[in-house]
Amino acid sequence: MADCVTSEDAKFCFEEVLSTFKVCLSKDKEVILENYVSGWRGLIKFLNSLGSVFSFISKDATNKIQILVNLLRSDSLSNYTTVQSMVRYELDNGLVDIGKRGSHPESGTRTLLRLHRALRWLELFLERLRTSADDSKTSIMCAEAYNESLTQYHPWVVRKAAGLAFCVLPGRPAFFEVMNVGPPEKVVAVLGEALPLISEVYQITEELYAQNNLLELP
Repeated sequence: MADCVTSEDAKFCFEEVLSTFKVCLSKDKEVILENYVSGWRGLIKFLNSLGSVFSFISKDATNKIQILVNLLRSDSLSNYTTVQSMVRYELDNGLVDIGKRGSHPESGTRTLLRLHRALRWLELFLERLRTSADDSKTSIMCAEAYNESLTQYHPWVVRKAAGLAFCVLPGRPAFFEVMNVGPPEKVVAVLGEALPLISEVYQITEELYAQNNLLELP
Protein backbone atom coordinates (compact mmCIF):
# COMPACT_ATOMS: atom_id res chain seq x y z
CA MET A 1 0.00 0.00 0.00
CA ALA A 2 1.23 3.47 -0.80
CA ASP A 3 2.00 5.79 2.10
CA CYS A 4 0.34 9.15 2.43
CA VAL A 5 2.58 12.05 1.59
CA THR A 6 3.03 14.14 4.72
CA SER A 7 3.01 17.90 4.70
CA GLU A 8 1.98 20.62 7.10
CA ASP A 9 -1.09 21.60 5.11
CA ALA A 10 -2.14 18.13 3.98
CA LYS A 11 -5.84 17.88 4.76
CA PHE A 12 -6.68 14.65 3.01
CA CYS A 13 -5.17 11.41 1.84
CA PHE A 14 -7.11 9.03 -0.36
CA GLU A 15 -5.82 6.12 1.68
CA GLU A 16 -8.28 7.24 4.35
CA VAL A 17 -11.02 6.14 1.97
CA LEU A 18 -9.23 2.89 1.13
CA SER A 19 -8.72 2.02 4.80
CA THR A 20 -12.35 2.68 5.67
CA PHE A 21 -13.87 0.70 2.83
CA LYS A 22 -11.56 -2.21 3.70
CA VAL A 23 -13.47 -2.60 6.96
CA CYS A 24 -16.88 -1.65 5.62
CA LEU A 25 -18.14 -5.22 5.28
CA SER A 26 -18.72 -7.68 8.11
CA LYS A 27 -17.74 -11.36 7.87
CA ASP A 28 -21.28 -12.01 6.68
CA LYS A 29 -20.92 -9.36 3.95
CA GLU A 30 -23.23 -6.90 5.64
CA VAL A 31 -22.42 -3.20 5.26
CA ILE A 32 -21.35 -1.74 8.61
CA LEU A 33 -23.16 1.58 8.78
CA GLU A 34 -20.64 3.45 10.92
CA ASN A 35 -17.79 2.54 8.56
CA TYR A 36 -19.91 3.41 5.52
CA VAL A 37 -20.44 6.87 7.00
CA SER A 38 -16.70 7.18 7.68
CA GLY A 39 -15.94 6.21 4.10
CA TRP A 40 -18.26 8.92 2.85
CA ARG A 41 -16.60 11.46 5.13
CA GLY A 42 -13.34 10.67 3.36
CA LEU A 43 -14.93 11.02 -0.06
CA ILE A 44 -16.35 14.40 0.93
CA LYS A 45 -12.90 15.53 2.04
CA PHE A 46 -11.65 14.53 -1.39
CA LEU A 47 -14.37 16.50 -3.15
CA ASN A 48 -13.86 19.53 -0.93
CA SER A 49 -10.12 19.45 -1.58
CA LEU A 50 -10.94 20.46 -5.14
CA GLY A 51 -12.70 23.63 -4.01
CA SER A 52 -16.37 24.48 -4.43
CA VAL A 53 -16.75 22.78 -7.80
CA PHE A 54 -18.42 19.69 -6.29
CA SER A 55 -20.40 21.51 -3.62
CA PHE A 56 -23.69 20.47 -5.24
CA ILE A 57 -22.79 16.90 -4.23
CA SER A 58 -20.73 17.36 -1.07
CA LYS A 59 -23.20 19.64 0.73
CA ASP A 60 -26.06 17.24 0.17
CA ALA A 61 -23.92 14.26 1.16
CA THR A 62 -22.86 16.05 4.35
CA ASN A 63 -26.49 16.59 5.29
CA LYS A 64 -27.32 12.95 4.61
CA ILE A 65 -24.37 11.78 6.70
CA GLN A 66 -25.57 13.85 9.65
CA ILE A 67 -28.97 12.17 9.50
CA LEU A 68 -27.28 8.75 9.68
CA VAL A 69 -24.98 9.90 12.49
CA ASN A 70 -28.03 10.99 14.47
CA LEU A 71 -29.52 7.53 14.04
CA LEU A 72 -26.26 5.91 15.15
CA ARG A 73 -26.44 8.05 18.31
CA SER A 74 -30.12 7.42 18.98
CA ASP A 75 -31.76 5.06 21.45
CA SER A 76 -32.35 2.68 18.53
CA LEU A 77 -28.68 2.50 17.58
CA SER A 78 -28.62 -1.29 17.95
CA ASN A 79 -30.92 -1.47 14.93
CA TYR A 80 -28.50 0.59 12.86
CA THR A 81 -25.39 -1.56 13.15
CA THR A 82 -25.49 -2.51 9.47
CA VAL A 83 -27.38 -1.29 6.44
CA GLN A 84 -29.18 -4.63 6.40
CA SER A 85 -30.36 -4.34 10.02
CA MET A 86 -31.42 -0.73 9.39
CA VAL A 87 -33.57 -1.68 6.40
CA ARG A 88 -35.15 -4.61 8.25
CA TYR A 89 -35.92 -2.51 11.31
CA GLU A 90 -37.36 0.44 9.40
CA LEU A 91 -39.49 -1.70 7.11
CA ASP A 92 -40.80 -3.81 9.98
CA ASN A 93 -41.77 -0.71 11.93
CA GLY A 94 -43.28 1.32 9.08
CA LEU A 95 -40.53 3.93 9.15
CA VAL A 96 -40.03 4.13 5.38
CA ASP A 97 -42.21 6.22 3.07
CA ILE A 98 -42.73 3.75 0.24
CA GLY A 99 -45.17 5.43 -2.15
CA LYS A 100 -44.62 9.10 -1.47
CA ARG A 101 -42.88 11.30 1.04
CA GLY A 102 -44.82 11.34 4.26
CA SER A 103 -43.92 11.38 7.92
CA HIS A 104 -40.49 9.77 7.52
CA PRO A 105 -38.57 11.87 4.96
CA GLU A 106 -35.35 11.37 6.93
CA SER A 107 -35.52 7.62 7.39
CA GLY A 108 -32.13 5.95 7.33
CA THR A 109 -33.20 3.76 4.42
CA ARG A 110 -34.18 6.69 2.22
CA THR A 111 -31.20 8.77 3.30
CA LEU A 112 -28.68 6.08 2.52
CA LEU A 113 -30.23 5.49 -0.91
CA ARG A 114 -29.25 9.04 -1.88
CA LEU A 115 -25.66 8.40 -0.80
CA HIS A 116 -25.73 5.04 -2.56
CA ARG A 117 -26.61 6.68 -5.87
CA ALA A 118 -23.85 9.26 -5.46
CA LEU A 119 -21.37 6.52 -4.59
CA ARG A 120 -22.01 4.96 -7.99
CA TRP A 121 -21.19 8.28 -9.68
CA LEU A 122 -17.91 8.58 -7.77
CA GLU A 123 -17.01 4.97 -8.49
CA LEU A 124 -17.55 5.45 -12.23
CA PHE A 125 -15.67 8.76 -12.27
CA LEU A 126 -12.69 7.50 -10.27
CA GLU A 127 -12.41 4.43 -12.48
CA ARG A 128 -12.21 6.72 -15.52
CA LEU A 129 -9.54 8.80 -13.76
CA ARG A 130 -7.58 5.66 -12.95
CA THR A 131 -7.52 4.33 -16.51
CA SER A 132 -7.27 7.58 -18.48
CA ALA A 133 -4.27 9.44 -19.87
CA ASP A 134 -2.89 12.60 -18.23
CA ASP A 135 -4.34 14.81 -20.94
CA SER A 136 -7.82 13.25 -20.85
CA LYS A 137 -10.62 15.72 -20.19
CA THR A 138 -11.94 15.26 -16.67
CA SER A 139 -15.03 17.28 -17.63
CA ILE A 140 -16.03 14.58 -20.11
CA MET A 141 -15.22 11.75 -17.71
CA CYS A 142 -17.23 13.32 -14.92
CA ALA A 143 -20.20 14.14 -17.14
CA GLU A 144 -20.28 10.59 -18.50
CA ALA A 145 -20.23 9.13 -14.99
CA TYR A 146 -22.96 11.55 -13.91
CA ASN A 147 -25.16 10.69 -16.88
CA GLU A 148 -24.80 6.97 -16.09
CA SER A 149 -25.77 7.36 -12.45
CA LEU A 150 -27.25 10.52 -10.93
CA THR A 151 -28.79 12.56 -13.70
CA GLN A 152 -32.09 10.65 -13.72
CA TYR A 153 -32.64 11.50 -10.04
CA HIS A 154 -31.84 15.22 -10.20
CA PRO A 155 -34.15 18.05 -11.27
CA TRP A 156 -33.18 20.24 -14.20
CA VAL A 157 -31.67 23.00 -12.06
CA VAL A 158 -29.27 20.55 -10.38
CA ARG A 159 -28.34 18.95 -13.69
CA LYS A 160 -27.60 22.41 -15.07
CA ALA A 161 -25.41 23.30 -12.09
CA ALA A 162 -23.59 19.99 -12.42
CA GLY A 163 -22.89 20.56 -16.10
CA LEU A 164 -21.44 23.99 -15.38
CA ALA A 165 -19.30 22.60 -12.57
CA PHE A 166 -17.89 19.86 -14.79
CA CYS A 167 -16.79 22.43 -17.36
CA VAL A 168 -14.34 24.03 -14.93
CA LEU A 169 -12.84 20.86 -13.50
CA PRO A 170 -9.04 20.77 -13.20
CA GLY A 171 -7.03 18.25 -15.17
CA ARG A 172 -6.25 14.69 -14.13
CA PRO A 173 -2.91 15.65 -12.48
CA ALA A 174 -4.74 18.03 -10.13
CA PHE A 175 -7.07 15.26 -8.99
CA PHE A 176 -4.10 12.99 -8.39
CA GLU A 177 -2.32 15.70 -6.42
CA VAL A 178 -5.16 16.23 -3.95
CA MET A 179 -5.33 12.49 -3.31
CA ASN A 180 -1.96 13.00 -1.61
CA VAL A 181 -0.51 9.51 -1.96
CA GLY A 182 2.54 10.23 -4.09
CA PRO A 183 3.39 10.06 -7.80
CA PRO A 184 0.79 9.12 -10.43
CA GLU A 185 1.68 5.43 -10.51
CA LYS A 186 1.01 5.19 -6.76
CA VAL A 187 -2.29 6.98 -7.12
CA VAL A 188 -3.31 4.53 -9.83
CA ALA A 189 -2.32 1.65 -7.55
CA VAL A 190 -4.32 2.98 -4.60
CA LEU A 191 -7.36 3.57 -6.82
CA GLY A 192 -6.94 0.06 -8.18
CA GLU A 193 -7.16 -1.27 -4.65
CA ALA A 194 -9.93 1.01 -3.41
CA LEU A 195 -12.39 0.85 -6.30
CA PRO A 196 -13.15 -2.90 -6.09
CA LEU A 197 -13.93 -2.41 -2.38
CA ILE A 198 -16.23 0.52 -3.11
CA SER A 199 -17.84 -1.47 -5.92
CA GLU A 200 -18.51 -4.45 -3.65
CA VAL A 201 -20.16 -2.26 -1.02
CA TYR A 202 -22.23 -0.63 -3.75
CA GLN A 203 -23.33 -3.96 -5.26
CA ILE A 204 -24.32 -5.48 -1.91
CA THR A 205 -26.36 -2.38 -1.09
CA GLU A 206 -27.92 -2.35 -4.56
CA GLU A 207 -29.02 -5.98 -4.20
CA LEU A 208 -30.47 -5.33 -0.74
CA TYR A 209 -32.54 -2.40 -1.96
CA ALA A 210 -33.62 -4.27 -5.10
CA GLN A 211 -34.78 -7.28 -3.08
CA ASN A 212 -36.93 -5.00 -0.95
CA ASN A 213 -38.21 -2.89 -3.89
CA LEU A 214 -36.58 0.23 -2.43
CA LEU A 215 -34.49 1.51 -5.33
CA GLU A 216 -37.06 4.13 -6.33
CA LEU A 217 -37.98 5.53 -2.93
CA PRO A 218 -39.39 9.08 -3.25
